[in-house]
Amino acid sequence: MREFIDAALFSEIIQCANAALGQNKQLINELNVFPVPDGDTGTNMSLTMGAAAAELSKKTFPTLGEAASCAANAMLRGARGNSGVILSLLFRGLAKRLKGCETADAKLYAEAMSAGVDAAYKAVMKPAEGTILTVSRVSTSAALEFAEHGSDLELMLSCACESAAEALADTINLNPVLKRAGVVDAGGKGYLFILEATLSVLRGEGFVPVEGQEEADEPRERADFSDFSTGEIAFAYCTEFIVGRENGKDPALLRGYLESLGDCVVVVDDDEIIKVHVHTNVPGNVLTEALTYGPLLKVKIENMREQHSEMAGGEAAHASAPAEEPATEESEFAEPEKPFGAVAVCAGEGMAELFRELGADNIVTGGQTMNPSTEDILRAVNRTPAETVFVLPNNKNIIMAAEQCVPMTE
Repeated sequence: MREFIDAALFSEIIQCANAALGQNKQLINELNVFPVPDGDTGTNMSLTMGAAAAELSKKTFPTLGEAASCAANAMLRGARGNSGVILSLLFRGLAKRLKGCETADAKLYAEAMSAGVDAAYKAVMKPAEGTILTVSRVSTSAALEFAEHGSDLELMLSCACESAAEALADTINLNPVLKRAGVVDAGGKGYLFILEATLSVLRGEGFVPVEGQEEADEPRERADFSDFSTGEIAFAYCTEFIVGRENGKDPALLRGYLESLGDCVVVVDDDEIIKVHVHTNVPGNVLTEALTYGPLLKVKIENMREQHSEMAGGEAAHASAPAEEPATEESEFAEPEKPFGAVAVCAGEGMAELFRELGADNIVTGGQTMNPSTEDILRAVNRTPAETVFVLPNNKNIIMAAEQCVPMTE
């Protein structure tokens, strides 16, 4: 029976949740059709949780409140995408409730979870049901109900996980876009992984990676991105930024301005910064207005129509691509014949041909979906006859796999 969560246990929960999201991010990506079918929810949630895990690993904390605050601040600054910002809000509210607390019992932790849900609903301009918001709200209600009469944190999280799973299964009935695609909500799925990671730590199990999960043969739930047309994406640019507060201008005015230019508006007013997420067709106008509040500290703009096209195109390429023949011993390594070479990762024969014309020595098939493994990229690098090989991932989801090749080729 577990009655309290302290700083060390909370840090372990974050590390376990980060590992779970990291292993399952592609599974989550394959469900991502709402609010935009761009297939990056798993990646964004993983990167957001990863920011917290990285900060917590740097030191130990004397109190739970300090550990939670550190995690929340890191997640807010590192939040990626709509799902990442909402995830950061869930932990921001939780941290505020735990401020000054050395430990938390079941009742306090349930209240902190509830504070997180409230923070997320308040910050999102137009909260949509059948999303991570629904799954977090329903699971938190179950935790609160249990805490009224029980003190075992493990049992409380078990109740929360069961309710989250039921709520996740129902998202397809609450959200017309999900129903059309025949999938549950991606963000909700990610949140369930976080709750399951929390329960695993409370049980003393930690995170146990499932070997070969990404390559499992069993069919799994996934959206067909080609069922959605690029024209259905009303606002093309996912625009995120952090503004350093330099004046007393009310962020509520910025929120109203953003709503006139797009959707999926989330504005988080922190002590020193304002974190913003919006989908819009005029990111330049958005950033110009943001500068009236203070300096831009961080900006990220992505073309979601291009992301969707790549997802849909990647599925087509995956369906038609011939099976790759095993490499022979002779073809595994190429002797250097020149100082520099290039390996490009791209989806579709058209893009592959373009990169060949530009001088790429080898092509690795992959993109927003069908992410190549480190081994795939490493094989192409080894077959490139150059002393130094540049790898062009051409997608943020592939950068980490490409980076892993560096120590393996030195």
